[in-house]
Amino acid sequence: MTTAIREQTAKDTRGQIATTMKAAVIRNFGDPDVLQYEEIARPIPKPGHVLIKVLAAGVNRLDHYIRAGSIVPELPFPHILGADAVGEVVELGEGVTEVEIGERVFPAPGYSTNETEDSIRPLVTAPSFALPGLHIGGTYTQYMEVPARWVVKDDTGLSPEEAATLPVVLATSVRAVKEVGEVKAGDTVLIHAGASGSGSMLIQVAKALGAQVATTVRDDTKGAFAQSLGADLIINTRKEDFVEGVKAWTGGAGVDVAIDNLAGDVLAKTIDAVRPLGTLVAFGFAAGTQVTFDITKFYFAQKHLRGSMAADPENFAWGLEQVRAGRIKPTLDRALPLRQAADAHRLIANNQVKGNIVLLPWAD
Repeated sequence: MTTAIREQTAKDTRGQIATTMKAAVIRNFGDPDVLQYEEIARPIPKPGHVLIKVLAAGVNRLDHYIRAGSIVPELPFPHILGADAVGEVVELGEGVTEVEIGERVFPAPGYSTNETEDSIRPLVTAPSFALPGLHIGGTYTQYMEVPARWVVKDDTGLSPEEAATLPVVLATSVRAVKEVGEVKAGDTVLIHAGASGSGSMLIQVAKALGAQVATTVRDDTKGAFAQSLGADLIINTRKEDFVEGVKAWTGGAGVDVAIDNLAGDVLAKTIDAVRPLGTLVAFGFAAGTQVTFDITKFYFAQKHLRGSMAADPENFAWGLEQVRAGRIKPTLDRALPLRQAADAHRLIANNQVKGNIVLLPWAD
């Protein structure tokens, strides 16, 4: 299709799309009830951008932290949360040739808004890096505008509800495990909160790389869920000390790599579960941002502490390859109408979700 025809198609399509849309909006920080279901103006794609009809939007724990005001001190209100989505291209901005109207796509899970910075790695270090739902408007909406160069074609064959669970958690887990943790076949890996959105994906990424995985949970139901994802050792921390469990599992040595998505006192204790010369990857802070530990535990045993945040396009591409091959599967707990965004946040905050939860912008 020529550019002229494509642009005409975009103009024709524009006339068929409403000028307003539904979105879950916050106008101040606070508890989940600050999420309000409203009708707002829909975006019109700028040159080089596309308009995506959002079929499903994922909900991450990060969204909960942003809404509560614990990530950034201020936002340009009103603000739309959400970094994950899958949708259909319905309108093309001038000059767009990368995608076609009607294609199923993911908005990239974080990208540079300045095209000259697209090749920076890690991409999160680019001055113009933006995460939808944090730095720019997010996915809790019926339509969103995205630079055409930052849409990824969805050829997974998954339902929109399943596909929307993937982008951020998949890409960031690949980076944390494969690149930062340098996990390889035969390694032993400890992953916390194995039934959570991040934990359930971290387990699958580690298993796809050929590792043996131990994971922590807080009840047997979540333990069964984590085991179904391939975890080799389940440690219920209400019944067992995870350091002792890991030491017994590894013959007293400790794991090669630990991916800690909890932080707080848990990270301080996780140091003891890692073998000498092993690696501890800090990947989240659900248990608190303040950590106190004895530095000699790193110094004498020469352990490594690394941080992992966001991801590069290559991480997402590798993850999608594993999805297509059937080695990684989405973990959808439930899907709710977009108007129930506050309920979704309450479920996340209260740890009542196994895997991931999504919002459906077009559901009644």
